[in-house]
Amino acid sequence: MRIMFAAGLLAASLVTAQAQGIIGGAEQGASDGNRAAGPVGAIVGGAVGGVTGGISGLLGIDQRPRFREYVVTARRPSYQYTGNLTVGTELPENGVTYYEVPREYGVQDYRYTVVNERPVLVDPRTRRVIQIIE
Repeated sequence: MRIMFAAGLLAASLVTAQAQGIIGGAEQGASDGNRAAGPVGAIVGGAVGGVTGGISGLLGIDQRPRFREYVVTARRPSYQYTGNLTVGTELPENGVTYYEVPREYGVQDYRYTVVNERPVLVDPRTRRVIQIIE
């Protein structure tokens, strides 16, 4: 019975964390684990949620609207890209300004910019778009 419970807790934490990123995954995993199995469940759920959230390296579904609002409120200028903007697009070296992502979103290895009026996460080493925030 305990093994089935632990497996269920692990599966739920993995799904939740994948949708939320490192910080959100750890918080949600700890919360779910605490509710299901008390303090030990919180420790396991938080660890699993944080690790799995870090694998994706992207903004989770629940973070996107808040991040988009953050970018819109910041009123960053939009770079006009003439090609088809997709994940993997390499942005030019000149003419694009990259900004740090606030720590609360858990994607410090990336930067963001606005391209064709759409917020995007970019790998600063390669200038490749890793996520388009709709």
